Amino acid sequence: MVVKLRVYRVLLAVITICVWPSAFGQDSLITVTAEKGDGILSLLRKQGADPYEIYDDFIAMNVDNLRDSVQLYAGRDYKIPPFRVDTVAVVDSIAKTSKAIKKITGKEFAIFGSEHASVLVKSEKLKDAVYYLVSGHGGPDPGAMANYGGTQIAEDEYAYDITLRLAKELLAHSATVYVIIRDENDGIRDDSILKIDHDEVAYGGKTIPLNQTARLKQRVDIVNELHRKNRGKFQRLIVTHIDSRSKGQNIDVFFYHHEKSKNGKKLAESIHTTFQKKYKKYQPNRKYTGTFKDRTSLYLVKKTHPAMTFIELGNIKNKKDQRRILNVDNRQALAKWIAEGVLLDYEGGEIGHIR
Repeated sequence: MVVKLRVYRVLLAVITICVWPSAFGQDSLITVTAEKGDGILSLLRKQGADPYEIYDDFIAMNVDNLRDSVQLYAGRDYKIPPFRVDTVAVVDSIAKTSKAIKKITGKEFAIFGSEHASVLVKSEKLKDAVYYLVSGHGGPDPGAMANYGGTQIAEDEYAYDITLRLAKELLAHSATVYVIIRDENDGIRDDSILKIDHDEVAYGGKTIPLNQTARLKQRVDIVNELHRKNRGKFQRLIVTHIDSRSKGQNIDVFFYHHEKSKNGKKLAESIHTTFQKKYKKYQPNRKYTGTFKDRTSLYLVKKTHPAMTFIELGNIKNKKDQRRILNVDNRQALAKWIAEGVLLDYEGGEIGHIR
């Protein structure tokens, strides 16, 4: 197995009730008022919902009442989509209860942390696909650093959090996912300030070298070996970084690929196209300026064998870009948009040889 999992079951006297939008009219929807400090995730949790399960439905239902497509306005009312209630006690005879027991299947991945471990399958769209996810830096190298409100923040912590969120999205569509840089203590975190540590390891429990070339070579060797073992399958590599430029330079998310990789270009273009559509829909007054282009000079782009894209998520030193990565709703949106681009790439995609 790629990551440890355990199947959970609903025990006696507990059943699963699924309430989906088709069963409700508009008048039956719950409406709640956002309080100061609320984000989408926290607002949905207060209602007892799994925020990740109905996140997309919430945005679609409230898009005209959101700032930058993911920010709530304090004091405004928001509609809550119908959601699954996983544990409802059955008040009935033992005989009826035993007949009412319904087993629900979910997978729990410890790497996501206790609060986010459970993954419910949404589809089998990616069941034949393999993805390698590499978040930038880690271990002895925190990557780009910046100061936010008197606290140091580091690139590797935010790139890793977004990578885990992306991994969970891909697993929900039945993909095989390898998280190459791993921190067994830090699962998905909903905090704005992510504590810096240096205990990340590479896949297989390997210590991450201090030397940059050795560190990059280690990642290349791991990915290429796994690529060899999965020969004949649809395989893609996604590398996530956060750039470091002058404080005044605000950048949109942009993508690199190998200059000779047709499949890598298609992957980068598919995610880029998804971002363009999202900006056009959710931020129609703001032009998306992110690009995708070849950049074979990057070590991981040049040396790894699977078709790949290298993603820069923003400038950690710029105040606007900091909001993009510090706000948990924004990090979740980034992961979901990348995942949608991955799904687009897989449609009609080809296995290909190396790259």
